[in-house]
Amino acid sequence: MVPGDAPDELLQLRAELALAREQAEQARDKALVAEAEVAKVWAINADLLARNAHLELMNEQMRRDKYGARSERSRRLLDQLELTFEELEANASEAELLGQIAAAKTTTVQAFTRKRSTRRDFPADLPREQVTIRERTWRATPGFSRSTGMPASMPCSRTAART
Repeated sequence: MVPGDAPDELLQLRAELALAREQAEQARDKALVAEAEVAKVWAINADLLARNAHLELMNEQMRRDKYGARSERSRRLLDQLELTFEELEANASEAELLGQIAAAKTTTVQAFTRKRSTRRDFPADLPREQVTIRERTWRATPGFSRSTGMPASMPCSRTAART
């Protein structure tokens, strides 16, 4: 082995490792998508089974209402159909929840970052003029308002409007 070949071989092995990791990540993503699809199909199937059980229960109840109670056995069958429907309904909701969890694993949501605008500098080519505003000086005269210059005892409604 030539001593100069070791760095090239190391770079090649690192590239192959990166490629293998990328392929493994893609395979994992495909497996998660397939798992989510299977969970969705199971949820749909469980929902359809629950709906069928509900329709059978409604048929039996309507038949019982229309023709009357035939025997004690039919009442027990009706109770059994109700229990089956409740069980299938619980299975459907559980399968739907599992489907949502599996779908959440495959969905990637990027974080929202707000772009804050920075305050732009004043263009250098524009002329600048520095203006100083002097502060007003007021004499502290007892009984006069600072803002209007009117006596403080005079009501506001009687003060003249400024224009």
